[in-house]
Amino acid sequence: MKDGFVKVACCVPSIVVADAAHNAAQTAELAVQAAAAGAKLAVFPELGLTGATCADLFLQQRLLDAAKDALLSVAAATAQLDLLLFVGLPFAWQGRIYDVAAAIYGGSVLALVPKTMLSAEEMRHFASGEDLGEVRLGDRAVPFGTDLLFTHTALAELRVGCEFGGDLASPFAPSADAAIAGVTVIACLGADAEVVGAAARRKLLVSAQSARLTCAYLYCGAGDGESTQDAVFTGHALICETGAVLAERNEAQKDVSPLLLTEIDAQKIEIDRRRSGVFGGETYRAVPFGAGLSETELTRTFARLPFVPQDKAALRERCETIFRLQALGLKKRIAHTRAKTAIVGVSGGLDSTLALLVSVRAMALLGRPASDVVAVTMPCFGTTSRTRSNAERLAEQLGCTFKTVDISAAVRQHFADIGHAETNTDTTYENAQARERTQVLMDLAGDLGGFVVGTGDLSELALGWATYNGDHMSMYGVNASVPKTLMRHIVSHIADGAQAPLAAVLRDIVATPVSPELLPPKDGEIAQKTEAIVGPYELHDFFLYYLVRRGFAPEKVRRLANCAFAGVYDDATVAAWLQTFCRRFFSQQFKRSCVPDGPAVGTLTLSPRSDWRMPSDAAAAAWLDNLS
Repeated sequence: MKDGFVKVACCVPSIVVADAAHNAAQTAELAVQAAAAGAKLAVFPELGLTGATCADLFLQQRLLDAAKDALLSVAAATAQLDLLLFVGLPFAWQGRIYDVAAAIYGGSVLALVPKTMLSAEEMRHFASGEDLGEVRLGDRAVPFGTDLLFTHTALAELRVGCEFGGDLASPFAPSADAAIAGVTVIACLGADAEVVGAAARRKLLVSAQSARLTCAYLYCGAGDGESTQDAVFTGHALICETGAVLAERNEAQKDVSPLLLTEIDAQKIEIDRRRSGVFGGETYRAVPFGAGLSETELTRTFARLPFVPQDKAALRERCETIFRLQALGLKKRIAHTRAKTAIVGVSGGLDSTLALLVSVRAMALLGRPASDVVAVTMPCFGTTSRTRSNAERLAEQLGCTFKTVDISAAVRQHFADIGHAETNTDTTYENAQARERTQVLMDLAGDLGGFVVGTGDLSELALGWATYNGDHMSMYGVNASVPKTLMRHIVSHIADGAQAPLAAVLRDIVATPVSPELLPPKDGEIAQKTEAIVGPYELHDFFLYYLVRRGFAPEKVRRLANCAFAGVYDDATVAAWLQTFCRRFFSQQFKRSCVPDGPAVGTLTLSPRSDWRMPSDAAAAAWLDNLS
């Protein structure tokens, strides 16, 4: 349960309709198995201690007594487990019968949650649940109602509420009020007969509800032991978290297990909710449960590239959407400023390539020719023949106006002016070239009646990997919210739809090592490789996503990175580059505080005007602790 991870289970016992003793034994056995697997929360089907298809047998005192005995039997059999269970049964109280979920922990029934939304058929046997405050169960009074919040004593983020399968389709589902009250996990007991299309609709409802309420949602349906007469049940179960389906069970699966297990991240849910500000307004009765924190073995996976969809179709859609949004944003700026040209500094690298492609698309949206885009290459000390050739070929294939401005003489004159030796290839040596290039672009923009399109990306902004008032500055930064790992895929996507000559250039650019090309080449090859200096972009984008987008602590991010990159980077390497990321992210905020406008195309940007406001002089000490 450390770092907010909680293993949870949906349990589908093999029941016999109306045989409560048998069903209690099956329930207790599955609970033991779930606890042995590390689960701290287990959800069972609705009316699972008797069977949901008992019909008029629910009116029989013998069945009601047997259900109560079965409940106490399950509580006694699970007394030693650190596991909160929700089991279903019919419960009679003061002349009415209720369809309830019993919460069990440590050998005791903590509370009973009644079903409130009943179908016409259910009303034949059950009363809609009322807030009775409490009822008697044996010699104990237990809370009874829907306003119950089961709170873990050691993990404050784990707050569990309960509802029933029939509530899912209601516009007034109890889970909505529960989420407002602070519930982060919904346990849903279901007993819905299966028909064509029902499972797909249920999956949609569960995932949507978990997204809408920013919660984890566990749905557990009745298994095939319920099947009788005209009804067939399949034990459909789902575990979702903020819209994502983490695990699913149905009888159609080969060798299907009665246990559906995975981990939810209660801490992630809590952090996401802080951004919305709409949760926590209701007051529910708190019911404490649980022991101390324990380590949770993670079985769920974490994508190495969180910005890049793993599904190919989704990736294509993501790439096209971002490219379209970039072009639309630039189109508006060109039209608004009445610019005659868009000036792009092209290096033959990935960032400037995408910026040029976006500029050409924006002009096309305006009904203007690609020649209104001016591609400018500015070779200097670090330029290689490969990148220079690619820049020229790219502009030619796109139909842009192309200019070459060799800045070597200007930079040498600048060195002479400030007394800097050309043999001293330090930061000044590099920055002088970057600033000279920006000066050339800005002055060309003035001369040609246009403006400079920036090329820097989100990953570079996060690391501060830009020369202040050099490539850091432009008049509109089209790549400002595109991470480096996704940028490769966008350019590759465009290559897939391009004619052969253009596609070949784009694919070679994607294959070129990322470099600012500010240091002299070695044997004609790029000498300055960015990822060898600041670290692998796949790691930095991972850190960016989980530290900034998710708000996780560095130790948790390190743990997730070790899971995602197992066999690729060892823990020491992950920790070292995470230190680099945290140090640079804090120290380089001053560059982000004055970046130009740029289209926000994703859920994370570092624009100081919208998504990220941070003091330029904030200390990183707390984020660097425990990483060495």
